[in-house]
Amino acid sequence: MIRVLLADDQLLVRAGFRALLDAQRDIEVAGEAADGEEAVRLVGELRPDVVLMDIRMPVLDGLAATRRITGDERLDGVKVVMLTTFELDEYVFEAIRSGASGFLVKDTEPEELLRAVRAVVEGDALLSPGVTRRLIAEFAARSKPPAEAERLGELTERERAVMALVGIGLSNEEIARRLVVSPLTAKTHVSRTMVKLGARDRAQLVVLAYESGLVRPGWLG
Repeated sequence: MIRVLLADDQLLVRAGFRALLDAQRDIEVAGEAADGEEAVRLVGELRPDVVLMDIRMPVLDGLAATRRITGDERLDGVKVVMLTTFELDEYVFEAIRSGASGFLVKDTEPEELLRAVRAVVEGDALLSPGVTRRLIAEFAARSKPPAEAERLGELTERERAVMALVGIGLSNEEIARRLVVSPLTAKTHVSRTMVKLGARDRAQLVVLAYESGLVRPGWLG
């Protein structure tokens, strides 16, 4: 059972998400928070698998709450998904840096929301390739100049190639076709790369790909 915590200051938004999530056999809403401070407290108490976190909330905003959660080693297994009104909200990029596993637009289709919750628990890509590429393009434009990361030396040539393809927004299936391997093999390479680099999820792998210089702006295809 996937346990989800809803953090949003709008009661109607939480009610809508709860109705959808609780109707699934494999998902349950573990709790609700109306502000970031309450969200941090409830995550510590309830240890949900996923937090759907609104960016703009009173008392403590979603970004600060996310940093507290992802910075706590005791909550290492908790995935945070940011909720935003616009696909390219200016705070989304800071959210990814803060440790969020991705983001969802509030008016996303119900099936997409459910798929996203299930995917993020498995560490898979949260966003569609099209949205991912737009996010990456904007992120790259705002990133500091890349500096070669020593940790990349731990990767095999194949793992570096896979990391670069993740960095330009390809899904496991697209990576498999590019490298002429099975989707399962591609997923295994992605998982091993994340483990070696200590990345929480694909979102952080994308950030590392840019910050290490492995992928650079203008490589998006």
